[in-house]
Amino acid sequence: MATSTVRSTSAARICTIVGFVCAVLALLLNPILFGVIGLVLGVVGAVLGDKPLGWYAAAANVVAMLLSMLILSAL
Repeated sequence: MATSTVRSTSAARICTIVGFVCAVLALLLNPILFGVIGLVLGVVGAVLGDKPLGWYAAAANVVAMLLSMLILSAL
């Protein structure tokens, strides 16, 4: 029982970390592709048990998408 909890917690943390990485990539490279992937990974991380950081990753991806699209539209 304990190993199942550890696996789901580490899987949640990995999804959250990759979600934050996607937020940076959404800001720098492709806001639509990396933003949506990071948003999904942040929500999955939050649902799997990494509650505060998963939601922060999802919010960071939304902000990165909007900010990147705003910058691209200004150019």
